[in-house]
Amino acid sequence: RALKFYSSVRLDIRRTQSIKSGGDVVGNRTKIKVKKNKVAPPFRETEFDIMFMENGISKVGEIIDLGEAIGLIEKRGAFYRYNEELVGQGRENAKQTLMENTDLAFELEDQIRTHYGLPSMAEMNADIVE
Repeated sequence: RALKFYSSVRLDIRRTQSIKSGGDVVGNRTKIKVKKNKVAPPFRETEFDIMFMENGISKVGEIIDLGEAIGLIEKRGAFYRYNEELVGQGRENAKQTLMENTDLAFELEDQIRTHYGLPSMAEMNADIVE
């Protein structure tokens, strides 16, 4: 009972849907709400894919979500487009396209990073080399 008063951060984690490939469940779409936070602003929300056979949180899924949020990727029905070019029909097909076409994924990620004022991937790699 007293645990919720002593904790610094409390999160509400819920699975919103299962991600399937064929008939098998390969991941979950997860929604997290910050219920309490003594070290940063509370009541924020996020949603992302957790893939079981990959590295956990899906990076290409994040690229699609953020690209769509800032208007880089356009979603018309089930179709995802970038610069009027079809990326995929359905979210999982769009993710697969970005996994196979790494140049496109890097281009989108750089534009997303620039939009949010973060250093580009090229700048980050240059810092590592130096």
